[in-house]
Amino acid sequence: MRTITKGPEPRSLTAHRKRPYSDFANYLDKDELRWALVSEQRGLCCYCMGRVKADRTLMKIEHWQCQARHADRQLDYHNLLASCHGQGGQPPRLQHCDTKKGNTDLEFNPADPGHRIETRIGYEPDGTIRSEGEFDDQLNKVLNLNLALLKNHRKRVLDGVLDWWKLEKARIRGPVPRDRFVRERDKRIGGDGVLTPYCQVAVWWLNRKLDRMAA
Repeated sequence: MRTITKGPEPRSLTAHRKRPYSDFANYLDKDELRWALVSEQRGLCCYCMGRVKADRTLMKIEHWQCQARHADRQLDYHNLLASCHGQGGQPPRLQHCDTKKGNTDLEFNPADPGHRIETRIGYEPDGTIRSEGEFDDQLNKVLNLNLALLKNHRKRVLDGVLDWWKLEKARIRGPVPRDRFVRERDKRIGGDGVLTPYCQVAVWWLNRKLDRMAA
């Protein structure tokens, strides 16, 4: 999970909200909304960080606070996110992200700057995502982010950045300088285009190394 910086909401959503009896079901310009959400998330699912595209067959429009209990937020752009399909149609034990979450409320929102989501997330060498307290329980039981499939994806990314580090140490025959860690991190999140799926796992590891070097 990574921080999502919300941009301007689609004009069609602003206009629709001003109409009498407007709700999410009768909002007809969802293609524009999908494009805005996927663009600001840089092509990654709001929860698992897998690939999403602005196509209803390749993503879901997620209400962080569900419509069933928070009808007043169904057209609130800051409550809307782009989620993957989370293996919809599979048994519940194999589902994840919004498909698994359903109408459950989460403690933290990756698009709320005050929740500082990246400070609450860590990873284990086997790809396990972890947090603390209730949110750790939600990562496992509500979002099912430690499904074997997702753990394996994250482990491959973590193994990749570890291999980079080992190769750099061997190439320069000594400790890797701080500026190379910065360059490697920025290479993974720089620009404004789509990001590589699960890239935040590597960014998290690189930031930990940088923090230790600064201590």
